[in-house]
Amino acid sequence: MSVKREWSAETMEKTEQQLRVIRRGAAEILPLEDLREKLARAVEENRPLKIKLGLDPTAPDLHIGHTVVFHKLREFQELGHQVQLVIGDFTAQIGDPTGKSQTRKQLSEEEVKENAKTYTDQLFKVLDREKTEVYFNSHWLSPLTFADVTHLASKCTVARMLERDDFSKRYERGQAISIHEFFYPLMQGYDSVVLKSDIEIGGTDQTFNLLMGRQLQKEYGLEEQVILTMPILEGLDGVKKMSKSLGNYIGVDEEPNNMYGKTMSIPDELMLKYFELVTDLTLDELENLKQELEQGKMHPRDAKMRLAHTLVRMYHGKEAADEAQKHFQTVFQKGSLPDEIPEVALAEEDLEEGKIWVVALLSKLGLVASNGEGRRMIQQGGVRINQEKVTDIQAQIQVEDGMVVQVGKRKFAKVKRN
Repeated sequence: MSVKREWSAETMEKTEQQLRVIRRGAAEILPLEDLREKLARAVEENRPLKIKLGLDPTAPDLHIGHTVVFHKLREFQELGHQVQLVIGDFTAQIGDPTGKSQTRKQLSEEEVKENAKTYTDQLFKVLDREKTEVYFNSHWLSPLTFADVTHLASKCTVARMLERDDFSKRYERGQAISIHEFFYPLMQGYDSVVLKSDIEIGGTDQTFNLLMGRQLQKEYGLEEQVILTMPILEGLDGVKKMSKSLGNYIGVDEEPNNMYGKTMSIPDELMLKYFELVTDLTLDELENLKQELEQGKMHPRDAKMRLAHTLVRMYHGKEAADEAQKHFQTVFQKGSLPDEIPEVALAEEDLEEGKIWVVALLSKLGLVASNGEGRRMIQQGGVRINQEKVTDIQAQIQVEDGMVVQVGKRKFAKVKRN
C-alpha cells in the first residue's frame, strides 16, 4: 500500500459511511486500514474502486448461498464502485482444491462452457449489469507460455503452499497432491495482477486464494488488493453449508411457492443471518427487525414469513411473493397439517419427466400397504396433495420438492427429491 495521506474531515466522513455498509456481515477485512485508505482516496479523487470476484462455473445453477458475495458486490456498486466479475472458464478446468480431501476431477472445456451459459443471467438478478465488467480468465491464462508459467510459479514457495490447510492435511496423511493443484491459487492470484484489482471478495474458505492475489500483486510491483471474506451460509438443515448435493438449498431459479416454503423451514436461529447476508434490507431495516425480535414485538414466525416474502420478491417480483405467501397460508396454516411431517426421499429414477403415477407415489412414500389400498383411498376421497383432493386413480403427479401428501386424517409425508 502506498504512503497514507491526511484526508479532510468531509472525505473521512464519507469514507466511514461507506465502511459501515461494507462491513455489514463481513467475516474479515485484511487489512482494514488499507481498505479505509483506498476508500478515502477514491472519495477524494471521485473514482470507483475495482472490486473483483472470481467464479468457477462448476455447476449450471446457483443457489441462495452463492448470493452472499453477490449482495456484498451489489453494496459496493450502490456506493459507486465497479465490479470485476471473473468467470473462471480456464481455472474451472483445473478445479479448486479448497476443502477437498483428494484431487478434484477436472472438467472438460465443453462442460465448463455449458455451465457458464446460465451464470450471468442468474448473477444479474442481484448485480447491476451497468456497473459490472465480465471477464473470462482464459483470455489471459490460455496464451501463457511454459516459460511464463515457470516465472509465475517462481513467485511462491512450496512451504507457502503447504501452509494451506487442505494441502497440509493431505500431505500429513500421505494423500496425493498433484502439482497442477498448486497452480490453482497462482492462477486465481494472477487474475488480480492482470486486472489490477483494488479489493477481492470471496467466502471464508477462499482466504488462502485471495491472499495469493495480494502476494502476487506485490511481487509484480502493484498496489496490493484488500481481502474481504464473507461467511459461509448454512443450508435448510441449519448445520451444513448450503449445497445442492446435500439437498439443503434454495435455488435462485426456484419456483416461488417452493422458494417460500423452503425458506419457512430454516431454523429460527438462522433467520437474522439470512436477512443480513442474502436480502436487500437496509442496515436500518435490519436493526429495527433485530430490536423487534429481541423485544418480543415480532413473533419469529412472522419474521420468517417476511424473510420468505422478501426472497421471493427479490427473484420473482412482489406479485409472485404475495401469491406464494397466500399459498403458504392457505395450504400450511389454515389446513389440518401437523407441525412435524416426516420427509421421504424420492429418487429421480422413480420419476418419468418429473412425474409419477399417484398410486405408486403413495406406495413409495409408505402411506399405503399396497397399490390396492392406494386405489381404495383415492376412490374414497381420502388422498390429498398439498391439501387438494385427488380423485383420479390414473393421475400422473408432477413431483415437487416439499410437496405434502396426505392419506386419511393421520398419515402425512413431505416429498424430498433426490
